[in-house]
Amino acid sequence: MSIISDKQIETPTAQKGRVKFKLGLIINPIAGVGGSVGLKGSDGENTAELAASLGAEQKANERASIALSMLFEERDSVDIFTVAGDMGETLCQQLGFAHSIVYTPSSKVTTFEDTERAAKAMAELNLDLILFAGGDGTARNICAAVEASGVEEHTTVLGIPAGCKIHSGVYAITPKAAGRVLQMLVSGELVTVSDADVMDIDENKFRQGIVKARRYGELSVPSELRFIQNVKMGGKESDELVLADIAAHVIELMEPEQTYIMGSGSTVAYVMEELGLDNTLLGVDVIQDQSLLKQDVIASELLSMIDENTKLVITLIGGQGHIFGRGNQQLSADVLKKIGKENILVIATKTKLKALNGRPLIVDTGDLALDKSLSGHIKVITGYHDQVLYPVGYEEL
Repeated sequence: MSIISDKQIETPTAQKGRVKFKLGLIINPIAGVGGSVGLKGSDGENTAELAASLGAEQKANERASIALSMLFEERDSVDIFTVAGDMGETLCQQLGFAHSIVYTPSSKVTTFEDTERAAKAMAELNLDLILFAGGDGTARNICAAVEASGVEEHTTVLGIPAGCKIHSGVYAITPKAAGRVLQMLVSGELVTVSDADVMDIDENKFRQGIVKARRYGELSVPSELRFIQNVKMGGKESDELVLADIAAHVIELMEPEQTYIMGSGSTVAYVMEELGLDNTLLGVDVIQDQSLLKQDVIASELLSMIDENTKLVITLIGGQGHIFGRGNQQLSADVLKKIGKENILVIATKTKLKALNGRPLIVDTGDLALDKSLSGHIKVITGYHDQVLYPVGYEEL
C-alpha cells in the first residue's frame, strides 16, 4: 500500500517513480439530493424521486469533480478503479481519466447495496485509497462493506462531502480539501493514517427535529488535520444564561416589518424559543414582527421571500465550524447571494468558538466565487451586546 498507519515514510511512487497510485472511486449520485427541498437527506425509499419532483438537482458528481480535477496534472500516475454509470464512470470519462470498471449496478437507479458491493470489490483489490462522495449514509455503507471484506486493516478511505448529514470523521472539510489530500498522496508526500468514527443519525427522527446519532464503526483515513473534519459535536449548549443573552441581543435587533430567516441548529432554536415560536430544529423558518411566516422552508420558496432588508440568523456546527453547506442546503448559493453577506448574523457561544482551536469557520456552498466573497473576518454575536471577530475560510484557503 502507498499509505501507512503507524509511520510516515515515502510511498512506492516516490521511491521508484514508476508505481502508479491505485485509486478507487465511488459516487453516490443521489447523495444530498433532498437538502435544498427540505427533506433532510436522501435515505429511504422514493426520497430521491420525491426530491426530484420538488425540483432538486443531483450535486454529488459535481462535488466529486472538484476533488478529482485536482489530480489532472498527475493523471498519468493514477490508476482509477470505479463503478459503471453515474457512480464514477461518467465522471472519469468527462475528465479524461483512464479507468477500470470493477462493478456494474443492475439498474440505472442505484441503491445502498450498489455502494456496498462496489466498496467490497474495491477493498478486496487492496487499493491505495477508496475515494467516495456521499453523506453519512454512504459512509455507513462503505464501512459495512469494508468490514465484510475482512481486509479493513489494509483499507484506507476518504470521503468527499456531498450529503445533507456529515457527522462522520471520514470526510474532508470540502471537496477541494479532499483533492488536496489526494495530491499529497499521489505525489508521494508524507501522509499519516488514523482511524475515524463513522456516525449517522436516524433520518426519520431527523425529519421530526430529533437528532439521534449513533456510531457505526471506524475507518482508516489520511489524517491531514487541515483538511479532514472532526466528528460533529452533539447535544445542546449547556450554558443557558449565555444562550439567553445571545437571544436577547438578536431579538433587540429585530426591526418591524423586517423578514428574518432563521437557520438550523440548537443556538438558533433558543432564539425561537425566547420568541415563543415553534422551531424546525433541522430546517429553516421565516419570521416577521416576531411572528412565524412559514416553517421548514425550501430553497425555491426562500428566494421569493427575500427582499433588500431580509436578515439571516445562523450558527455553526459544533466541532466542525461549518456555517454553510452542512445540514442547511436550503440556504443555497442563490439564496445567499440575494441576502448578501452584510445581512448575515452569525451567533455562537465563545465556548463553541474556542472548541475550534483557532480553525476558521467554513463556507462550502458549492459556488467557489461566493465562498470567496463570504470569507474574511465576520462578527459573531456571543452574548448581549457582545460580539467577536472570527475568520471565515473556504476551499482555497
